[in-house]
Parts: sequence; C-alpha cells; structure tokens
Amino acid sequence: MSRTRQSYSAHQDSFARDHLPSPDQWPHFNFDRPELRYPARMNCATELLDRVVAEGDGDRAAIHASIAEGEGATATYRQVLHRANQIAQVLRDDLGLVPGTRVLLRAPNNPMMAACWFGVMKAGCIAVATMPLLRAKELQPVIDLAKVQVALCDVRLREEMEKAQSACPHLQTVLYFNDGGAGSLEALLAAKSGQFKNVETAADDVALIAFTSGTTGQPKGTMHFHRDVMAMCDLFPRSCLMSTADDIFCGTPPLAFTFGLGGMLCFPFRARASTVLSERLTPESLLATVEQFRATVLFTAPTFFRMMAPLAAKYDLSSLRRCVSAGEALPDATRQLFKQATGIEIIDGLGSTEMIHIFVSHRVDDVRPGATGYAIPGYEVAVLDAQGKPCPPGTVGRLAVKGPTGCRYLSDPRQADYVQNGWNLTGDAYRMDADGYLYYQARTDDMIISAGYNIAGPEVESTLLTHPAVSECGVVGKPDSERGQIVKAYVVLNAGHVAGPELTKTLQEYVKATVAPYKYPREIEFVASLPRTGTGKLQRFTLREMAAAG
Repeated sequence: MSRTRQSYSAHQDSFARDHLPSPDQWPHFNFDRPELRYPARMNCATELLDRVVAEGDGDRAAIHASIAEGEGATATYRQVLHRANQIAQVLRDDLGLVPGTRVLLRAPNNPMMAACWFGVMKAGCIAVATMPLLRAKELQPVIDLAKVQVALCDVRLREEMEKAQSACPHLQTVLYFNDGGAGSLEALLAAKSGQFKNVETAADDVALIAFTSGTTGQPKGTMHFHRDVMAMCDLFPRSCLMSTADDIFCGTPPLAFTFGLGGMLCFPFRARASTVLSERLTPESLLATVEQFRATVLFTAPTFFRMMAPLAAKYDLSSLRRCVSAGEALPDATRQLFKQATGIEIIDGLGSTEMIHIFVSHRVDDVRPGATGYAIPGYEVAVLDAQGKPCPPGTVGRLAVKGPTGCRYLSDPRQADYVQNGWNLTGDAYRMDADGYLYYQARTDDMIISAGYNIAGPEVESTLLTHPAVSECGVVGKPDSERGQIVKAYVVLNAGHVAGPELTKTLQEYVKATVAPYKYPREIEFVASLPRTGTGKLQRFTLREMAAAG
C-alpha cells in the first residue's frame, strides 16, 4: 500500500500539482499486479497511440465515424496519430502552452474530439472534457475551478462557449473545429507537419480533470494521472471483456464522461481494436450501428438496454459478444428483459468518476441474479458500518474500495468525505455475500426511512419495472409528518396504459405482493419523463426536491 508520489514532474505549469489534496488525504494505492507496474515516466498517449504505429499496426482501423454524422469515414491509427500530432503542435507552437496547462474540450463523440484528447495528452497538458449539453452557467464554474486557459470546441457548440468565455477571465483562447474556416483549428492544423515528440510526463502527472456528472447537483473535479488512464485499460477490459484487436466498440457514453473515455476510446486503443463514434444515438440507431459496423462490444446505460430490448428482433446483432452497463445500477428486470430478447448477458459495472472507471463487475459466465458483481482483479472492496468496521455477510453498509486508482478532488473539502482511513467511500449502500458478490441497495443518501423501516428506493424501482405498464420509474422519500418519510414513485408508462387512480392501486398492490408490503409506494405520480444527467443517470435529487415541494 502506498500514498507516495514521484519527485519528477514534466509540468511547467504546476497548478494541478499545487491543488492536489495533501498526501495524508489520499486513499491507499496498490500496484501489486504485474500489469500495473508502470515506469516512473509515462505518457498515456504514447502507450495508446504512438506505440501502435511504431510497432507496425498503423494501418489498422481505429475510428469509424457513424454514417449519421456524414461521410462515415474510417481513420487508421496512423491517421489519428498524424492529426493528434498536429493538434499538439498547435498547442505548443501557436498557443505557447506549457505542460500542465488545462485545456477544455467540448464536442459530441466524433473523430476530432478523440484527436484533440490525444493531442492534449501528447503536449503534456491536462484535458478538462465537458458534456456537450452543458450551458454557459454550468461551464463557468468548471472553467473557473480548473483555471482553464484554452478551449477546443466543436463549432456547433459556439453559442454557449462564447457566453462562458465572456464570464471567465482565465479563458484566453477558444479554437473551434469541425468548421474549416479562417481562424478555425483546422486552418492552423493545415500548416503543421504532423511530427511531434511527446512530452515525457511522469506517470503521476495529472492527465485529466474529470468533473462528476452532477447527480447531486454539485459537480466536483477529480484529478487523474497518466498511470490511472492506463490502469483503467489494464484491469476491467482484461478481466471482464477479454478484448482483442478484432473487436469493434460502440455505445452512447460521451468521451467527456470517464465511462465513455474508457469504453469508447482508451479501451479499444489499448487492444488495438476500433471504435465507432456516433454523435447522437437513440435505441433504434444504436442497434442499427451494431448491425452496420458489425460491432462486438457495446457500452450504454440501463435505460437504453431496457428500451432496446423490444426492438432487438428487427436487427442483426449476431456480431455482438459483450454488452456493458454502467452509469447507474442495472435493475435485474432490465438484465432479464434484454437477455430474453437477445440471448446476451449484460455485464454490469460499478465505477465512479472518482475511481476513473469500473472496479466492481463480473464475467458473463459468473453472473448472480441481483448482484452487481465482485471486486475485479486489482481492486479490494469492503462493506463498512458507521464506525468503519467490516459488516458481516448479508448486512447492508457503506461500500469502500481501494486499488491502483482513487479519489483526488481539485480543491474540494469533500475529499475528507470520500476518502477515509485509506478507503474510497463511493456513497453506495451495498451488502456482500460470503463469496464476495455485491448487491446494490441504494445511494447512501437515497435510503428512505419510513416509520422506522429502511427502504432502498432502487429495490422498489426494480419491482415496478417488472410490471408491464411501467417503462421507467424513480423512487424517493417524501417528507411526511407522521412517518418521517413515505415512499413516492414517479412513473413513466408504456404505451397503451392509462394513468389514474385505478392503475395507481394496481401498481401499489403489485409491489406489496412482490416485496415486503411496507416498501410499497404510498404515492405514485405519473410523468412524461424523468430528469436525467447528460450521461443518462437518474437525478434523484431533483425528484426529492419535487417531492418535498409537493
């Protein structure tokens, strides 16, 4: 176990290092596995991109741009390397950026966004990627907190970017791409040779500042090193996906979200495979993407899997061998629905922005009903009580994890909440069986306490989702003068079902007959849609606010 850091840094701008938590607030790290013994100096772009070309695989397909975005072109590793080198040249030569400078990235999933990320890594700068749907008022605190100086932005997101720039004095330069006009990033790239020597960053130099997607309404900046990027590639894909160079990845998570950065870019590049980058996907177009590109690995959120299940028979999915769900808990009803429709067992994954990617999961051949999985090789997990002691098997407690990655917030006092006694406390309530399988209960702040009973909202959600009338649902506690809280469900109905008192009673009786009666929703509100983040996570804090407001 170690909290130590290398003494060497390639960063000339020391902002990120200066604003790391103090070492005594870091979690314990473990690099005992052979694949985690990285050299002291390492640039993740060298490992994921340059090395592929240097070792003779430069002509392999790397990125397929979805037909929906226009030409449907495929770029090889050599072509991605050339463009990323040109971008690094612009950052260094035209903009004068030194290693350690923060660069904001804004775009949907497309080849230029991927090339910009690699260009930032090569130049030794720090990527601060943001969700395309964020507005100026949401961008401003990100830019201010990370002291971002330069932004590379898709021209279609110009309006909100300009509003944010006008409010952020640190943001000196914005270059727009997918434009091609005078003053665009492409215009500067045209004069570049595409030859660039990567900055020899330290393995523990900060590579990216990833902001949490905001399920609590208060996003935090998490700092990850070059070695963290490599660790996420060398653990979960190795143990659960068994990725090969013949794989073709596709999916919905944005590259700005670490789930997407791994699944849609870094994992396929580590395997020398290829990835399909699509800007806008619906359940129908994601299935069409699998069919069109003969995709083998698919990443998306539970909501998409549920919506794809009734559509799957219309598409040829015979190429698909692995499906990964993450971002929020996968209801067992959704897992079974998708398996019945496709024959494919979904791999559930628990990760967090703080940990960079998935640390609890399973293989397709060792699934247990209702379980998220177990600690993947390289990580250690425990379920702790309120005093920080391990709970007996079957007892609900706080999930704690440690391994080669961990939480390091950017200038945030909440570091002391997430990291305690060397453990990362994820904010999830779990129980663990005697074999180490973990069963999700709720977010620790989503436990509903009603008349002395502890009720996990996600369990009620999973039950409601098995009823044919229910398409989506969210369950939260509503303040109540008699019971402290009552269980309230917000329900989106499937077509052909009519909201009203009769259906409310039907759903309440259904829950009573399926789980302990005290868990049934005493109030049900039928809604057209549920509030979700840009990554598809249910915003339960919004539902709690709605419930409290009546």
